[in-house]
Amino acid sequence: MEYVVASLILLAVLVVGAIGLVVPRLRRRELPPPTGGSTTTLERPPAEVAEPTLPTLPDELPPLVQAPTIERPEPTAGRLVRLRARLSRSQSLLGKGLLSVLSRDHLDEDAWEEIEDSLISADVGVEATQALVARLRERVRVLGTRTVAEVREQLAEELVAALEPGMDRSLRTAPHDGRPAVVLVVGVNGAGKTTTCGKVARVLIADGRTVLLGAADTFRAAAAEQLATWGERVGAETVRGPEGGDPASVAFDAVRRGIDTGVDTVLIDTAGRLQNKVGLMDELGKVKRVVEKHGPVDETLLILDATTGQNGLEQARVFTDVVDVTGVVLTKLDGTAKGGIVIAVQNKLGIPVKLVGLGEGPDDLAPFEPAAFVEALLGTDA
Repeated sequence: MEYVVASLILLAVLVVGAIGLVVPRLRRRELPPPTGGSTTTLERPPAEVAEPTLPTLPDELPPLVQAPTIERPEPTAGRLVRLRARLSRSQSLLGKGLLSVLSRDHLDEDAWEEIEDSLISADVGVEATQALVARLRERVRVLGTRTVAEVREQLAEELVAALEPGMDRSLRTAPHDGRPAVVLVVGVNGAGKTTTCGKVARVLIADGRTVLLGAADTFRAAAAEQLATWGERVGAETVRGPEGGDPASVAFDAVRRGIDTGVDTVLIDTAGRLQNKVGLMDELGKVKRVVEKHGPVDETLLILDATTGQNGLEQARVFTDVVDVTGVVLTKLDGTAKGGIVIAVQNKLGIPVKLVGLGEGPDDLAPFEPAAFVEALLGTDA
């Protein structure tokens, strides 16, 4: 009996001892050891692993995508006069050179030949030059004028007359019959046509029109993007299609979109093409025919590079046969001494020059005004 009691006591001692060993270990696993005294505050993590302090945010955050700033093109009224200095190179031939000869005390045959050569060199054209010189000779013979001011006035009158001021140079861009006006822009490769098309859009917007652009040049990868950039700057929508797609389809969709949105003018940029490529010219004719399912094209503007001179006349003839050009946009007049090409275009083709480009700036395209153009050519100091 005593043996049993002793065994129970020993067993109890072992159980209590085991509990005393296990419980502290469990506690150590559950709680971190206290630091300094009886406080229960947990230790801070080391400084090197402390969480970073969040920056203070402003009350109002800017939008993730900034809306493009809409530009307001300068009014076109009087723009040609403001850009008259850009014609300084042409002035050396058509202005000062002619005045210096015409102001001589005696005009012999050599002097008149010199005048003819100057006009032909300025790309006025042989026929137009002969007619202009014949009228000048008659006026000088009858009036007998010799002062620089008198000669300048006579020359200015003859040049203005050669530019046919009675031609209608207005752009037909007003909506009618419940649809927008449609303007087709055509031209050869390398004439800066897409850039000029964007500038034409700015001219229309500056004159109070709302514009939608059609990127029907689907063959040149950058053309649609370039045109869309021009449109974004003035708040004009651009309708475009897949690269290499059907240009006529894009043009058709652009006009339909213009009708749906109620804009004043749809401006369609076509692919540049060589005038001697029959297939490409036929395709341009298709673009016009498809667009005309909505209604007639109101304007077909041909972009001509003034530096090409008389070659531009042949280009104009071919384009006129295909799409019936109604007006010419003559670019790069500031970079050539051949400003007489304006007279040649109208004399040979009977197509009015409606806009002229006088620089690389976005608003360096101006409505053509014969009197202001001649004044710029002759200068104010003659």
